[in-house]
Amino acid sequence: MEAQREQYLAAIAAAEDVAALKLVESDLLGKTGAITLLVKEVSSLPKEERPIAGKERNRLKNELQKAIDTRLAELQEEALERELGASDFDPSEPGPRRPGGSLHPISIVQNELIDLFTSMGFSWQDGPEIETEFFNFEALNIPDDHPARDSQDTFWLDDGNLLRTHTSPVQIRSMQRFKPPLKVIVPGRCFRQETVDASHEHSFYQMEGLVVDRGVSTANLIHTMKTCLRALLRREVKVRLRPGFFPFVEPGFELDVNCPFCAGDGCSVCKQSGWIEILPCGMVHPRVLKAGGIDPEEYTGFAFGMGLTRVAMLRYEIDDIRLFMSGDLRFLEQFPEVSG
Repeated sequence: MEAQREQYLAAIAAAEDVAALKLVESDLLGKTGAITLLVKEVSSLPKEERPIAGKERNRLKNELQKAIDTRLAELQEEALERELGASDFDPSEPGPRRPGGSLHPISIVQNELIDLFTSMGFSWQDGPEIETEFFNFEALNIPDDHPARDSQDTFWLDDGNLLRTHTSPVQIRSMQRFKPPLKVIVPGRCFRQETVDASHEHSFYQMEGLVVDRGVSTANLIHTMKTCLRALLRREVKVRLRPGFFPFVEPGFELDVNCPFCAGDGCSVCKQSGWIEILPCGMVHPRVLKAGGIDPEEYTGFAFGMGLTRVAMLRYEIDDIRLFMSGDLRFLEQFPEVSG
């Protein structure tokens, strides 16, 4: 047995590569290998010889298996050294850097606005994208015959609910949940059946704002809007405030900014007007305050809404709104800026 042991160990040590070692392992420990057969023969030995013979043969089997494992590790290490020696690979050098991600330009603008308004005392609220008719229309003083309720403007669902057309429903939810004084902003995605062109998309992002307290006036509204635009657009801009009708505010205003793409001369983005509508706003309608559970005889408030997608177009001078939702990495990789 000792002579066979030395022979087997010598065969293992003499294996020059992994393939040769696997062949030796099969000859010794395979299903029909020499050591496997020796172990099986124990059951045919006389009863009094079995314990000693079984112990010796199992010890030999384990010793050979350990020798095979050791030799395999040696051969693999030698192969790796040969491979590294045949190339200019330096394992001490750092590996290639993975390309880093960045925020979407709309996310950058949204985060900056959240930081701006929270520094002004506003709280950030959120709401469902699938809304009820009450919160999206009725509570906001939008009557049954209003064009916004038409199927050509709103995505209606089979169960009678709808994809919210603006973030204003969260105004009602916030008023019902909290008591004045109230200052909230509501960023989020909205949906309308728009004809898609360079300045309109069926899915877009808005940010709504609401302030309710005693003695709130139009002067507070104008000051807040000027502070917002100055910080957001990072430059002085020309603005104009003109009357606008929105069922949920009275009086209502349209705040426009001078088009940065044509400097007011007129282009496809501003539809040749020289101005871009950016901030519809106004004093909260008394009926809306009542729907939110607030007494309009005691409290007043103002509300505003801005298209985050449109603001991003102004910030980065992008003349086609469709690029934001395109998923084109060539477009998105131009915005390495990280906000907040």
